Formats: sequence, structure tokens, C-alpha cells
Amino acid sequence: MKNILLYTAITIFALSCQPVQKERQGKLKVITTTGMIYDAVLNIGGNLVEAEALMGPGVDPHLYKATQGDLAKLQNADLILYNGLHLEGKMGEIFEKLSRIKNVHAISEDIDRSKLRASQVYENAYDPHIWFDVKLWKEAVVFTTKTLSKSDSINAKIYQANSSAYLKKLDSLHGATISAIDSIPEPQRLLITAHDAFGYFGDAYKIRVEGLQGISTLSEPGLKDITKLVDLIVDNKVKAVFIETSVSKKAINAVVEGCKDRGHDVIIGGSLYSDAMGSFGQFEGTYIGMVSSNVNTIVNALK
Repeated sequence: MKNILLYTAITIFALSCQPVQKERQGKLKVITTTGMIYDAVLNIGGNLVEAEALMGPGVDPHLYKATQGDLAKLQNADLILYNGLHLEGKMGEIFEKLSRIKNVHAISEDIDRSKLRASQVYENAYDPHIWFDVKLWKEAVVFTTKTLSKSDSINAKIYQANSSAYLKKLDSLHGATISAIDSIPEPQRLLITAHDAFGYFGDAYKIRVEGLQGISTLSEPGLKDITKLVDLIVDNKVKAVFIETSVSKKAINAVVEGCKDRGHDVIIGGSLYSDAMGSFGQFEGTYIGMVSSNVNTIVNALK
């Protein structure tokens, strides 16, 4: 009931108000949904922005429900950035309504749809996990830079300079990821995770990816899904499977037990950051740290 009232309040607010131009004072206030977008804003904006992420470490954006506190933050923001491509579930409806009166953008809106992975379940929908291909994420960073520059044109040159420096770091990250995954013998390049968040990663870095759940965590995997994955692991003699920090490990544990029943011991190779980064203020709480940590965990378990 609380969430119904919240969505209703946002709808009324968005439909009843007209866009108002007001002079901004102080830092540009930016609200993001995920930590990945938040980190991009910090790297581009530096001390010119006051940024905050609604979704912290361990939070699943597919299941996230806005709170009353979120509504206040969104109303007070100069700029709202979200992933889009239905990553944020029902919150997408909120952002569409708020965009009538606020500066609201999906960081994926400029990406050529031909570069996106089509959903295998939902017609005319795409896999939203674009940050797992660093080159694709660079396009989101460029869009974020453009949006920040338009929102605070006085400091546009600073945003663009910061962005150029950050994009070079992302180039290095992309190259390092290619080299690391290439070090895994090709027959062992099979990444099995809790849900299908790593499809872009697999395409970009040439590693086969299989998720127990689909691209969304809204539905629970069934016995048929678990059995199918157990068969794959046993047939390919997979050494390790992976849990995710933002997804329950219950189903993956069932897969491990199923493999043991078949006489094949598979280990939990580690925990991967999928839909959320690590704790803010730590290396894993940055985009570069998140990707680097994942790659190290994968290589150490599969090599």
C-alpha cells in the first residue's frame, strides 16, 4: 500500500506541475539510481557535483522500490540519471513522469540499439547490463558528460577534460580485461552465475556465460532450470560457479548440491559484483574496481 501511495504521489506531482526554471546555487545536485552511474558522475564532475546513489551495495535494481525519502531526493535534484532499458523495473514509470518537469535522463538513451543484446524473453526489450562491456559503458560515460555539461554549462570544459582522462582509464581497463580472460584456457572459459547479467561481458571478452536466472531477477529459477545447469556443469567438467553480491545464493547452492549428487564436485569460485558495486569508499565500490575484482575472481577460479 505504501508503494502504491508513493507512485500515486509522484504521478500527481509530475502531472500537476509545470517546468520551472530556477537559478541554481552551489554544486550541481545529481541523483543516480545505481552505483555505477554514481561513480561515473563523480569521475566526470569531481568537486563540482553533489552526487548520491539511491541503490547502494548489495541492492538489486530489478527489485528496488522507491521510498518516501527517495521522492524528496528526486524532487530536490538538479539532474536525475538512471540506467534505463528496464533495469530499474517500475521506477522507470516514475522517471518518465518526472521527465516532464525535471532534468531526467537514461544514460543508455544514445546507445545504438544494434549494439544491445536483445532479450530472449521480452519482445522489443534489451539486456540492460551494459556496464559489463567497458567499451559500451564508455558510450554511457560520454552521454553522462554531455548531460552534465548541458546542466552546468559554465563548467562544461572541466567536465569534458575530466571525462577525457577517465575514458583513457577505461581503455586501459578494457585492454587488461581482454588479456586476463585470454589467460584462461579456452575449454575452461565457461562462466556460470546466479542470473544472466554477464552477457555483454561474455560477448566482449570471449567467454561463454550461462546464468541460472534470466536477465531479470523478478522470477525464481525452477527445478528444470537447476537440472539443466547441473547437466551443463557435469558435461563440461566445470571447476567453479559464482554467486553474486546482489542476488540470493540459495539457487546456486542447489546447483552445487545437484552436481555433487551426480558425482562432480564444483566449488563456489567467489562472489561477483553484478547489479551493484562494492561499498562506496573502497576500490570495489568504484566501476574500475568492480570490473577488476570480478575479472580477478573469475580468472583465479577458472584458470
